[in-house]
Amino acid sequence: MNEISKIAPVAIWENFQKLCDTPRPSTKEEAVLLLLEKMADDKGFAHFRDSGENLVITVPATPGYEDRKMTILQAHVDMVTQANSGSTHNFDTDPIRMLVEGEWITADNTTLGADNGIGAAAMMGFMTEDGLEHGPLELLFTVDEERGLTGAMNLEAGRLKGDILLNLDTEDEYELCVGCAGGGDLVASLTYSLEAVGAGQVARDIALTGLKGGHSGIDIILGLGNANKLMARFLRGAIRDFDARIVAINAGTARNAIPRESFATIVLPEGNAGAFDAALKTFASEVQDEIGAIEPNFAIAAKNAELPANAMSSKDSRDFNNACVGAPNGVQAMSTSVEGVVETSINLAIIKLSDGKADVTLSARSSINSARDAIREAATAVFENIGASVEWGDAYPGWKPNANSEVVELMKSVHRDMFGKDPEIRVIHAGLECGVLGSKYPHWDMVSFGPTIKRAHSPDECVHVPSVARFWDYLLAALKAIPAKA
Repeated sequence: MNEISKIAPVAIWENFQKLCDTPRPSTKEEAVLLLLEKMADDKGFAHFRDSGENLVITVPATPGYEDRKMTILQAHVDMVTQANSGSTHNFDTDPIRMLVEGEWITADNTTLGADNGIGAAAMMGFMTEDGLEHGPLELLFTVDEERGLTGAMNLEAGRLKGDILLNLDTEDEYELCVGCAGGGDLVASLTYSLEAVGAGQVARDIALTGLKGGHSGIDIILGLGNANKLMARFLRGAIRDFDARIVAINAGTARNAIPRESFATIVLPEGNAGAFDAALKTFASEVQDEIGAIEPNFAIAAKNAELPANAMSSKDSRDFNNACVGAPNGVQAMSTSVEGVVETSINLAIIKLSDGKADVTLSARSSINSARDAIREAATAVFENIGASVEWGDAYPGWKPNANSEVVELMKSVHRDMFGKDPEIRVIHAGLECGVLGSKYPHWDMVSFGPTIKRAHSPDECVHVPSVARFWDYLLAALKAIPAKA
């Protein structure tokens, strides 16, 4: 830990260490907000929380920069909480343990929280470092971004005074993000009757593990395995061929993460157990052949389990699992205006089934609102067909690129001066807060950038140390170049 806090730039890594030491799951950000407020109080900086619990800290301009346009730096303080199987990490109480692996920093079997902790740590640098040159700043720390952009959705309009927003929440250096997809979730809920498990039955616990997971927007184009879809595919054969019935399913933990693992318990006639075990091995071999190049650690195994008293009926098992098999998942359409960008996708994110109740969560994204809702309708139809009730979560808007953006041109110019090349201009298939924030403050001129972070939302998340230093220097240079107020 001490080694990490001494890495350059110290302004970021010391502050990121503070964030890693402070638990900050979505909806549980109070401790980190108190940390930030104390830092502001120690410097005498004014601050307030709005009704959405977003924190705004005002940092005065350094001498000579008082006439510059006020700039808002923005990041979210919560993080996705994913851990590998077997980890005992408690995200509510335990600090994140960071590990150095060459030029990368990762965490010990958990998500790192570099998304969006590096951006937040950079903002904290303007409260801990003296001598930085910049105009007047507002530091906007939003909450509950990962669970559904809730902080941004509840941001109070009219309270911030800035004109320019620099969002520090993208994950590839040498890129500027100028637009993003919107999205919306849905939850399908089903109650079912339990039937007794009779004599001559055996139970199996099935564990599907080893998938990479990842961000359900940015990584959806990679063709990664979805644990929910793969488990449903296997269970379809088990139900059809071996008269298996579902007892429980526990798979996926976050709506915006591609599920890495799925755990299911089934019962089946004892006489079919041998054929079932053979079919499991065949299925494992088939999937490894299909996706082994991108998912080399995929594994599925079954072991004997204690025989439960009850299970779903054969019909309910078949109908529910068929809905999971048939539910849309993955890339649905590519953009016709921006080459190589996903336009519409959906993620079969979470399945929880036990004791007579099942819930399935899916998350849809699109740069076109009607397409987002069309794929939600398709998923709704699949689950309504088996008698489930389906509730849609609030949708959030995308961020339409501004062809006349002055701040984008400024950032391009600074980038050329620093790195000798133009940045890549991107529209991303992820739900950046800029779309929501811009709907509250339509006059804001916005751009998003950040260091290189890989495999966010999974325990393989890592951040590239040299890119963090370049990101910090780029941010400082950009703030020095902010123009004077008209």
